[in-house]
Amino acid sequence: FSFADFERAFGGLHADSPASYAVNHFFLNGGASAWMVRVAQNAQAANVMLQTPGGADTLLVEAVAEGAWGNRVVLGVDFATSSPASTFNLTVTELREQNGRLVVARTETHRNLSMNTDSANYAPMAVNADSDMVRLTDGLHVDMRRLFRTSGHAYIYIANGHGAWEAVLSNTLSRGDDILVLESGRFATGWGDAATAMGVNVEVLKGDIRRAVRPAEVEARLRQDTERRIRLVLVVQVDTASGVVNDIAAIGKAIRAAGHDALFAVDAVASLGCMPFEMDAWGVDIAMSASQKGLMTPPGLAFVAANDRARRRHRDAGLRTPYWDWTLREGQEHYRKYSGTAPVHLLYALRAAIDLLTAETLENSYRRHHLLAQAVRQAVATWTEGGAIAFNITAPAERADTVTTIRLDGGHDPRALQHYCSEKCGVALGTGIGDLSGKAFRIAHMGHVNAPMVLGTLGVVEMALNALGIPHGRGGCDAAIRTLSDNVPA
Repeated sequence: FSFADFERAFGGLHADSPASYAVNHFFLNGGASAWMVRVAQNAQAANVMLQTPGGADTLLVEAVAEGAWGNRVVLGVDFATSSPASTFNLTVTELREQNGRLVVARTETHRNLSMNTDSANYAPMAVNADSDMVRLTDGLHVDMRRLFRTSGHAYIYIANGHGAWEAVLSNTLSRGDDILVLESGRFATGWGDAATAMGVNVEVLKGDIRRAVRPAEVEARLRQDTERRIRLVLVVQVDTASGVVNDIAAIGKAIRAAGHDALFAVDAVASLGCMPFEMDAWGVDIAMSASQKGLMTPPGLAFVAANDRARRRHRDAGLRTPYWDWTLREGQEHYRKYSGTAPVHLLYALRAAIDLLTAETLENSYRRHHLLAQAVRQAVATWTEGGAIAFNITAPAERADTVTTIRLDGGHDPRALQHYCSEKCGVALGTGIGDLSGKAFRIAHMGHVNAPMVLGTLGVVEMALNALGIPHGRGGCDAAIRTLSDNVPA
């Protein structure tokens, strides 16, 4: 009996079958033979009817899903309340096996419940209210698929963007696989560095920190891979170090034109919710993002969306680990969605942020970001007339709508500019990252941002340029204001 036999007989790995993972790990760890016993076909969710002392049915308590879990839940009722004639307490205890005996795993108690339908503590309503987190999670998964524009699966992790990088890699690759990283700044190569640390062979398609990825170069490289060794292509939509936006739709077409079967994965940390992203329409197999930028939520949540092609590749991935594993996170039990305790406060914050985006509509969010970016770019273009300031990204069409990276030449130190803006006016500018460290500063215009914020920031930068004697064209703020007033009618 082998794991291949298990797959043929029982269907392989399944989110609701811990036994399937146990068998898989058994063979991965050198096991040679195993006995399998299949039970509980067409099982029903465990339930119990609570009755009055006289035997009348009163309250039905039922597990969310079928399986053995409900068999180890104990219900207890007591009347230690201020009104024992009309209220009661319900204690739910989950047991688990330890050293051959059952011990308490966790307990929750619902106090002062009533069977009076007019009561605020009416038992079915009060107990089911604790399922708000389940409904919150389900709604957020639907919303993440909507933001990514995909019919695939979405996963929410307690992590930052670097965690999402690892989730993508571990769910689709095995040690020794080859991948292609498309360079256009700092972050795609950073993703590649993570892959190298995980035992993956990384090739970087050399780019330039001042321009976007060239789709034709991607197609040419993939055509050279006649053995189809490249398993995954990585790119960022917006690189927040360089300020570039890559044409994801064109890169997706290039991969398909090459006739290559590599998965296409995109980092949308600095673009999701701010700029158009069409995962399915653009041929993206896997997309990832994080909470702290366009999604206006404190750092700590990461998101991955995967289509069916990526999830098929996932079945054979040798780098899978329990925390990142997509299959485990598709289980029925709520805790599996987070591989443990849910990040409650961050989820409610994300819910509020997505509600803001929904009220605005994505199309209006995209337009807001584009107009504010145009205002910033118009101001910077005016400042460049002094000869000491330049856009990092040379082609206007390749400049992102979420961040603008600005170079200082002629021996002028951007750190002095940043220090002045911070100390004198309380405005924090982004620093140059990687190869642009000490050479550039950045203005972010993404997420919860509006015209007063942007115009205020531009005013402070122009004030600093004057105070520090940095040569620049005059009237940058006026140019930004004209750009907005010309495009936002009365």
